[in-house]
Amino acid sequence: MSMRQNGIPMFITGLGTATPPRRYTQQQCWEAFQASPQLPQLDRRARATLQSVLLRENGIRTRFLALDSVSEVFATDPDTLQRRFARHAPALARDAAARALKQAGLQAQDMDAVIVSTCTGYVCPGLTSYVGESLGLRQDILALDLVGQGCGAALPNLRAAEALLRAGGCNKVLSICVEVCSAAFYVDNDPGVLISACLFGDGAGAAVLSTVPAQAGRRIEWKVAKSLHSPEERDALRFEHKDGMLRNILTPQVPRLAAHYAGLVLDDVLSNEGLTRAVIATWIWHPGGRKVLDALQENIGLSAADVIWSRAVLSEFGNVSSPSVYFALQAAVEGSAPGGWWWMSSFGAGFSCHGALLKVS
Repeated sequence: MSMRQNGIPMFITGLGTATPPRRYTQQQCWEAFQASPQLPQLDRRARATLQSVLLRENGIRTRFLALDSVSEVFATDPDTLQRRFARHAPALARDAAARALKQAGLQAQDMDAVIVSTCTGYVCPGLTSYVGESLGLRQDILALDLVGQGCGAALPNLRAAEALLRAGGCNKVLSICVEVCSAAFYVDNDPGVLISACLFGDGAGAAVLSTVPAQAGRRIEWKVAKSLHSPEERDALRFEHKDGMLRNILTPQVPRLAAHYAGLVLDDVLSNEGLTRAVIATWIWHPGGRKVLDALQENIGLSAADVIWSRAVLSEFGNVSSPSVYFALQAAVEGSAPGGWWWMSSFGAGFSCHGALLKVS
């Protein structure tokens, strides 16, 4: 059941994003790899992969990483990586949330619930504890920590907010996704591991969800959403633990899977709503990589303009995993993308795919 069907609407009234302070070009990353003690340990194919992904056109110019220098990425013992996550994830989540609250014109005390998603590290108590403390959220707030959903986590997070608002116990929910991908970088001869280290960046995104629209700015109403899960494709994209560290499994099938399931989710929602692809004025896709966006264009019949917001985010930030769609949505809102029906979609570990229909004016 959608919120529209039971008469309780959900509006996105504030958006915020945050990154670490330091930005690195792909050229800088390649130079750091050349000087690293790990490079001589890699075989010829692995070194060629690194050079190709970092220096050739892959849609990424820069990435923000939670590192004082890019050489720190080669410190990959478990304790160092965990400290990196524990230091930066709460701060990034707080900063993105504070900006979303400011845009919504609300105070932290106005929030009834907070939901935080992540997959690149683990703390207990969860990140909601640290975010709640630093923002000054109420002590009686409903705090939910969601883990393990990978790059697709933003829309399940938002759907959880939708359920809370629809149930009537909450009027305003703070949604946050935060990833410190550099706390899960790994260097060995596996192509997927190497490509991951060349594509992912660090950051956080947040949204304020409410049963009433924003008093200023654009009106963004969440209409209906859907998810698909394909466990038989689980091994195509997931994390595993090795030597006490998270290791990303990234296979060549991911662009094809993303495009296939994104098309299924899109057409199912549109069909149920009596709409066609032609009515979508603005597309907000998870910028998972150049090949992913190329596959989406081909499979769904999109123009270059239809993926402009996602490609812009990919170019400046890389793949920021779960917060990526917040970055793309914010870029479209601030870039005065045409109003009307908007489609937002994320996908990731599972293999899972999610989509939501928005009405923007």
